[in-house]
Amino acid sequence: MSEPAPASPVVSDRVWTIPNALSALRLLLVPVFFVLVVIGEDVAALIVIVVSTISDWADGVIARRFGQITKLGQLLDPAADRLFIMAAVLGLAVRGVVPWWLVVIIVGRDVFLVVLGVVLAQHRFGPLPVHHIGKTATFALFYALPILVLGQAFPAIAVVSDPVGWAFALWGAFLYWWAGLLYLRQTRVLIRAHPLDSADASDTLARRRTTDG
Repeated sequence: MSEPAPASPVVSDRVWTIPNALSALRLLLVPVFFVLVVIGEDVAALIVIVVSTISDWADGVIARRFGQITKLGQLLDPAADRLFIMAAVLGLAVRGVVPWWLVVIIVGRDVFLVVLGVVLAQHRFGPLPVHHIGKTATFALFYALPILVLGQAFPAIAVVSDPVGWAFALWGAFLYWWAGLLYLRQTRVLIRAHPLDSADASDTLARRRTTDG
């Protein structure tokens, strides 16, 4: 006799939770990180990244262990990751550490997803389920740019950190757009399968929402 599948975690509508407070802290650290990168305070910027990473790990552990997974947290957590990526790539581009074409690739993909979100909303759909390729891309970019900052903070190790950082950055950018094209395909399939006048369109993805990486 097979064992029953584990129950899905309960996602609540609560706002005031410790994980949400930690996610809000990460969001507040984004402009601090951006300013530090732009003015060349790379060691301080790395400290901010370490604090953000620890808080990201802590809010996930607390949310799962104490049943504090919330809809707000599912929005704040990936938003903080994307904003840190954007702050890093913009700050490094301003300093000439990375080229502006990388900014266009990364920011352009996020704008592309915003457009898809608007299209889905017009057809009464919620957010698309997060693809594992998108999570991998976010992971690669989230660590690639701080590794490049590390090379700026400690030039002696740049000969090692820069190639590693660029490898993560280029691979992450490629996966970022690969995931974006997959989301485009999913959007087209959903819209074709459920015309705008379908009465149950708004419920189709409500059962499929997942957290982002």
